[in-house]
Order: sequence, then structure tokens, then C-alpha cells
Amino acid sequence: QVQLVESGGDSVEPGGSLRLSCTASKNILGFRNMGWYRRAPGKQREWVATILAGGTTNFAESVKGRFTISRDIAANSMYLQMKSLKPEDTAVYYCTVNQFGLDYWGRGTQVTVSS
Repeated sequence: QVQLVESGGDSVEPGGSLRLSCTASKNILGFRNMGWYRRAPGKQREWVATILAGGTTNFAESVKGRFTISRDIAANSMYLQMKSLKPEDTAVYYCTVNQFGLDYWGRGTQVTVSS
């Protein structure tokens, strides 16, 4: 079992920045990959970004160039740095990890972008 806890969600104005954190209950070196998804009101869950075990990162086209994903192995944590936020980035953001073929999810953190 893996527990994941997200934090860092907030309300910001368009153009603002936020840094989301995801802390795992165990050493993240054991995870095949780690990533972020989001669910906007009335929409389906959407993939945002992934960081693979080797460090390779991938991003959805909608966030490419604005979001970065990183991890701190010593802190058992993963981060999503978000810049130039837009109202359409408003969503609940979830972190997820894959270990031994199983996906684990956090409970999410709310990001609201509004003027």
C-alpha cells in the first residue's frame, strides 16, 4: 500500500503560479512512474504530466511550457510547478504513482484560477 498526500492548491489570479506537492508514504525509488492528473468541474479526469523512474518527463499539450514536474527522492516527494496559470487550469489535481502494476492515488488538491 502507498499513501499519497497532495498539498499546495490555492486560488490565484490568471498569470499566477503555484507549486503542488505530493508526498508518498514510502521511498519513491520503488515507483515505476509518478504523475499528475486533474479533473475540472463537469469534465473527465485529464492527464497532466508524468515523470518516469529514469527521470524522463512528459506533459500534456495544454500545459507544456508552463508546467514542470520534478521529484525529491530524499523527501519522498514529487512536485508540479505551474506558471502562467489560466482559468482553464482550474481543477482538482491528483498525484498518482505506479508500483508493481498497481496505481495509487491521492485525494487531490484544489486549484482555482480566477480574477
